Amino acid sequence: MKQAIRILWASPNSLLGLLIGLVAICSGGHVQRRRGVLEFHGGFARVLLDRLLPGGVLAMTLGHTILGVSPIALDIARDHEHIHVRQYERWGPLFLPAYVWCSIVAWWKGKRAYRDNYFEREAYGDEA
Repeated sequence: MKQAIRILWASPNSLLGLLIGLVAICSGGHVQRRRGVLEFHGGFARVLLDRLLPGGVLAMTLGHTILGVSPIALDIARDHEHIHVRQYERWGPLFLPAYVWCSIVAWWKGKRAYRDNYFEREAYGDEA
């Protein structure tokens, strides 16, 4: 029952991930299921992560979906991204606004908007 509530709470973000994943599949990408999470790679997911996000990234989590540039990138980033899955389960639809807010606060304090973000510090295993 608790897991069902966590999945439901994270579902608005998961839906966004599923929509992006569908576009990825339609553009030559692939999907796999690992540890109860859908992982999309290639196609539009690769374009999004390589070109549309500053600096490019290997993977990105949206609820119970993970977008990756390739299967190898997903293998490398999986443990980190699954910490974000747990964060989405705790924060639900508030996760994305909270994540952006933490990046703004870090930047405002003269720190790195990505690496010093509270959620990233937790996912990297740093003191948060």
